[in-house]
Amino acid sequence: MQSLKQRLRAGEQVLGTMVTTFTSPDIARLLQNCGFDFFIVDCEHGAFTTREVANIIAEARGIGMPALVRIPEMRREHALKFMEMGASGLLLPNTESAEQARMLVDCTKYAPLGHRGVSLSRPHTDFKKVNGPEYMRRANDETILMCQIESREGVGHIEEILDVEGIDVGFIGPNDMTQDYGILGRFDDPQIVAAFERIIAAAKARGKYAGAHFGKAEPLIPWLSRGMQINMWNSDEGLLCLGAAGIGALRGKENA
Repeated sequence: MQSLKQRLRAGEQVLGTMVTTFTSPDIARLLQNCGFDFFIVDCEHGAFTTREVANIIAEARGIGMPALVRIPEMRREHALKFMEMGASGLLLPNTESAEQARMLVDCTKYAPLGHRGVSLSRPHTDFKKVNGPEYMRRANDETILMCQIESREGVGHIEEILDVEGIDVGFIGPNDMTQDYGILGRFDDPQIVAAFERIIAAAKARGKYAGAHFGKAEPLIPWLSRGMQINMWNSDEGLLCLGAAGIGALRGKENA
C-alpha cells in the first residue's frame, strides 16, 4: 500500500477530515470506509487524552489509514509524543515563521535532518525489531509535516517556511485567516484569494504541496483544480450533523 506521501508525489489529490470529538478507535475504520484518504486528530481544539489519541492511531495503523495529529503548539513534548504513537505526520497550527518550521522538523525527524530521540521499540515501529538506520531513513522520508497558515504573518513568510527542509505542506486555515484579515468567512475576498494563490505558488516552486480545510464543500471545490493537492472537508461531528439533517422530514418538518 502506498503511503500518503507517495500518493502526493504521484500527483494524486487526497482528501481527509478532522477528528474533533469522537474518541472511539473505530472512527479510523468508519472514515476509511466513507472514502477518506486520511484524517487529522485535533489536539489543538479537541479534548482528547493521550491514551485516546494513541488508541485511535493504533487502529488506523492496523488498517493502513494515515492518521496525523494537529498539535496544540510547537513544543518538543507534543511533537515527539504523537510521533512515538505512530502518527503519519503532524500539523502545526498558526505557523508564522521559518523558526517554528525548523523546530517542527528538529523534533520529528531523525538525524541528519533533526534530533528526534531514538527509541525504536514503540508503537511507531509496531513493536517490531527493525534495522535502525534503515527505519530512520524511511521514517524521515514518509513522515508528513504540515505548517498551517492562518494569518497575514504566515502568508508573508510562506516562502521562508516552505524553504525549510522537511516541511512538506503549506496548509491553509481559512477561518482563522479570514478572521485575521478582518473579513471572517469571506473566502472569495480578493485578499484571501491572493493569499491562497501565493501559498500554492510557493509550494509548487519548491516541489511541495498546498491544501486547505473547509467545513463546507462549496468553497473548497474551486481550489481543487488550482493546485491544492492535500485537502480536508468537514469533521467527525460535522459529518454526523450533516447526516442527521434529514430528521426534520421524519418529524413532518420538511424544511428543517
